[in-house]
Amino acid sequence: MIELEGVPELIDPVMVAAFEGWNDAGDAASTAVAHLDREWKGEVFAALDAEDYYDFQVNRPTVFLDNGVRKITWPTTRLSVVRVGGEKPRDLVLVRGIEPSMRWRSFCNELLAFAHELGVEMVVILGALLGDTPHTRPVPVSGVTSDPDLARTMDLEETRYEGPTGIVGILQEACTHAGVPAVSLWAAVPHYVSQPPNPKATLALLNRLEDLIGLRIPLGELPEDARAWQLGVDQLAAEDSEVAEYVQTLEEARDTAELPEASGEAIAREFERYLRRREPGSGPGPGPGVATEGGDFLRDSGGGRTRPPKPDQPGPEAVPGAEPSGPAEEDGGDGNGSEEE
Repeated sequence: MIELEGVPELIDPVMVAAFEGWNDAGDAASTAVAHLDREWKGEVFAALDAEDYYDFQVNRPTVFLDNGVRKITWPTTRLSVVRVGGEKPRDLVLVRGIEPSMRWRSFCNELLAFAHELGVEMVVILGALLGDTPHTRPVPVSGVTSDPDLARTMDLEETRYEGPTGIVGILQEACTHAGVPAVSLWAAVPHYVSQPPNPKATLALLNRLEDLIGLRIPLGELPEDARAWQLGVDQLAAEDSEVAEYVQTLEEARDTAELPEASGEAIAREFERYLRRREPGSGPGPGPGVATEGGDFLRDSGGGRTRPPKPDQPGPEAVPGAEPSGPAEEDGGDGNGSEEE
């Protein structure tokens, strides 16, 4: 049994996990968990043994100087806990690391052992993939689960994906078999501007997580960073008429596909988020002029960087318009990957 000394008894805990690498296009998912850890001042209470799960020729350790003393940081997965105050306090267990190189079943079992010991009520795994989506529109985020009851009660999709998978898919299935409710949230990142960071995709994941677990998440400078990111991509597109034309095609396809859904659940979610941010005791609001991801970004047509060739890896889409992509690059997993679910 895992001994968790110094960790207080948690209140309705939810585990939120993200992993750098194949499932982390634009570093959007791992950055989202890092944001939660930073804003809520998470305290690390455990780290998995790097020797058990990582190939150090793929994910190399790094050397740094600390007051003139050379030290080594090993690639691993760390767990921290944050307490979210307010009228309805709730605790989050944050899991952030790198997709393991080996022993995935043992890796998942170890995380589930922590979840069981801490009384975790639900596991939410964040991921990001490359897609045929324009950067000028709200980032599509899909919520999927393997649990039919959870899909029905939380208005999620029940996954039907078949094909190659990453640690996000494996961990979700491990949770399902262990009887732990699990949800995966996937953001689609434009494949023509996949270089990290992508604050707009990170913001979209945090907004969807906020809706899912009913907590007000402090966004800090993310809305402004997302707006600046989009303006920067707009400027790059303005220099290349072919890219601008391509993005306009994506915009037309996206707008046509979403026309019947212009009102309804999406508007209701935005209104609920607005009300939640105005609740007394929930902390300061976003402030004047701060946008949420749902619809406050510029609508200019215009694209991103020069259009790369489509990835030719096999595997179906996870989000409408999503494209599969190969594993993360060696020596660090830059997160230009894609996933299913």
